[in-house]
Amino acid sequence: MTAIIDYDAGNIKSVEKALLSLGEEAVITRDREKILSADHVILPGVGSFGDAMGKIRAYGLEEVIHEVVERGIPFLGICLGLQLLFERSDESEGVKGLGLLSGEIVRIPDEYGLKIPHIGWNSLKFPNHGRLFQGISEDAYVYFVHSYYLKAKDERIVTATTEYGTLIHASVEKDNIFACQFHPEKSSEVGLTILKNFISIDRA
Repeated sequence: MTAIIDYDAGNIKSVEKALLSLGEEAVITRDREKILSADHVILPGVGSFGDAMGKIRAYGLEEVIHEVVERGIPFLGICLGLQLLFERSDESEGVKGLGLLSGEIVRIPDEYGLKIPHIGWNSLKFPNHGRLFQGISEDAYVYFVHSYYLKAKDERIVTATTEYGTLIHASVEKDNIFACQFHPEKSSEVGLTILKNFISIDRA
């Protein structure tokens, strides 16, 4: 069973629908015991960094998320859910992220002809091996919706990148933590393969 953490994020239902289409039991919850008893946990996200961290803390979910990671349960952050795993974001000065990984979230630079937010399909490069991308060829296309992007401190955790005015760290993996800046639940067959790969990963 996969627990989808409920902190009022916008893409929760689409993540649930994608998991159900793969035959995976999914529950949307903010209940500590349900989250900690799950085989896999997903932190989805659409919205602003500061608002999201405020809700995560208001619902008492920060400690639960850290416990999920400490217990070795496979954990996946999606879009804003990736950004929240890091220490800080330009979007919300002074707001601390979850701090599970080292890096910062910065705004996509303005460039003539580039629209921000970045909305649409972009291809991926794989600088390091990533378990989420088993069976997926380099240059596969996935769907992005974001104005801010990750610059990971340790590039060895970066398993996928894309270009949109700058080099974007599009996916990371460290131990039982996985995260995608793009939306696998909206990325057609490639995205479903990524989610299938995630739910096949065993507890650390």
